[in-house]
Amino acid sequence: MNTIAAVDDDGGGGTVPGAAGGAVRPGGRTTGEAVRFVALGDSLTEGIGDPIADGWRGWAALLARSLAPPQTGVEFTNLARSGALTTDLTAEQLPAALALRPRFAAVVAGGNDTLRSGFDVERTTRALDTVLGGLTDTGAVVLTACLPDPGSLLRLPRPLARPLARRMRAVNTVVHALAVRHRAVHLHIAELPWTAERQLLSVDRLHPSAEGHHLIARGFHALLTATDHPLGPVPAPVPTEPPPGTLADVRWMATRGTRWVVDRSTDLLPGLVALAAVEGYARLRGATDRQDHRMTRATTTALASLPAPPRPRPDPTPPT
Repeated sequence: MNTIAAVDDDGGGGTVPGAAGGAVRPGGRTTGEAVRFVALGDSLTEGIGDPIADGWRGWAALLARSLAPPQTGVEFTNLARSGALTTDLTAEQLPAALALRPRFAAVVAGGNDTLRSGFDVERTTRALDTVLGGLTDTGAVVLTACLPDPGSLLRLPRPLARPLARRMRAVNTVVHALAVRHRAVHLHIAELPWTAERQLLSVDRLHPSAEGHHLIARGFHALLTATDHPLGPVPAPVPTEPPPGTLADVRWMATRGTRWVVDRSTDLLPGLVALAAVEGYARLRGATDRQDHRMTRATTTALASLPAPPRPRPDPTPPT
């Protein structure tokens, strides 16, 4: 968990500890009560692909600096962790987020669910509904997003790409529906030009680069400007730091990148192999279209099985 209190006016990333009566900003100024922002999710929200000296930064930290006017502090807590499933959000991240009673909360997850052999769209739907509902019930403004297809980003062969795309469509369908259900601010990350503009992707081709993280932060900020929430300046369009060169990319893959791949392979690789086997068998039987229809029906059933929509809270955030 990473917590930042009282971010700099210039967006440079400098931080100082918060104070009980508000947030103490650089230079000793004391502001009113700080705006609390909590991010829940997996490696995308953790910030992988946007390295800084002491770890990862990422779109959520970039957006945090812009969620309040310059005279108001922002307290940002990043609960996201690499490899998290939607059920991890309900079991671990949601209780911690609710304890903080945030004004803004980001929930971007579901990609890791699609990479498991035991993927269950109903389970994913219930988990996301629990997280979004729990946060909106406290009055938080919730940010959600649909995700790009990992098979397309990685240019995987068809036996892997097609089932991953099928699952990602199902999860995105669920997220779209839940964003409306819970009146969340929803960003179409899946529609950003990841494959057309290669510089938006990190060296692993799966996570955004620093520039890609800036693009996501700006996208959320643009959506929030349509609401009546007072915001700070728009996040910068590109990082102030120069992009890593080829040598830096190679060094990253040889150290932290390789470790990340090895860690993920212990739980992701068996699922991917199983996906390819099932898809290959379906192709031999000419049943790939039936697989698509089956997933569509399962997604529809999962959404229909949710309890009645919650009653609108007073002064809701307009749906986006």
